[in-house]
Amino acid sequence: MDIFVTGGTGFVGVPVVRRLITDGHHVRVLTRRPDVGHLFPSNVQLVEGNLFDLPSLRLGLHGADAVVHLVGIIREQPRRMITMQRIHVEGTSVLLEAAAKANVKRFIHMSALGARPDAVSAYHRSKWDAEKRVRQSGLEFTIFRPSVVFGKGGPKPSFLSELAQTIQRMPVVPVVGDGEFPLQPVHTTVVADVFAKSLTFVEVVGETFDVCGPNVVTYKQIVEQLMSALEVRKRMVHVPMFVLENALRLLDWTGLLPLTMDQLIMLREGNVSANAARAYERFAPPSIPFSIQPSDLE
Repeated sequence: MDIFVTGGTGFVGVPVVRRLITDGHHVRVLTRRPDVGHLFPSNVQLVEGNLFDLPSLRLGLHGADAVVHLVGIIREQPRRMITMQRIHVEGTSVLLEAAAKANVKRFIHMSALGARPDAVSAYHRSKWDAEKRVRQSGLEFTIFRPSVVFGKGGPKPSFLSELAQTIQRMPVVPVVGDGEFPLQPVHTTVVADVFAKSLTFVEVVGETFDVCGPNVVTYKQIVEQLMSALEVRKRMVHVPMFVLENALRLLDWTGLLPLTMDQLIMLREGNVSANAARAYERFAPPSIPFSIQPSDLE
């Protein structure tokens, strides 16, 4: 198949693109930077542009059988017009319209576990709004909602890489609240597997799947595994939730703190699924328990 990928240079995007190439597909990747060719095999075609660059979208979509839409942000930069509403919702709408005009039939969309209309976090609300646009597009869609993703990925920051940087640069290791927030991390191999298989599984058209790992771990356990992988021996200090909330109300706009108010909201509510088995039943991806390897953090 001829596939146009957005967000292909990101943490999730790189393993997805590599898997698509392994499966024999022809892949074009939308990128704002022309110097990322080293991330992929030589037969991947780079299309320079962004979600709002219509000529680039037309070039990438020409002759495509499917779109794999992976673009997402975890931190807003309003002064650069990088907001969740603009990137997740408006960007998805522009891509959907361009795909329809190019007669692309298949649209594989990456949302996020926790996306819902009544979500407290702006991230989850924007992901839900993007899902609605996909469902209303008239295209043959499949939506995936990954949990926190770990493993070997692309060079762009992930939740775990940002947490690792915080652990390395702080004199002590801060732990949010009691650290007992449940998460269900999923390996990049699993994410790439279900995205690739969905392109040829006709029975998953119109379906939405939560994509999670086989085990639930706490935020504190993730911090402990990161410390072990990084060989960091520092004291862990639990920071009360109200202290973090007050600090973020004052300083969130600066981008200087290791997490945003939105991330704090999502962490506090946890990120697990009661429907994780559906994706395993339908796609039979490998079951990879959560474990951080030092090489994953390079």
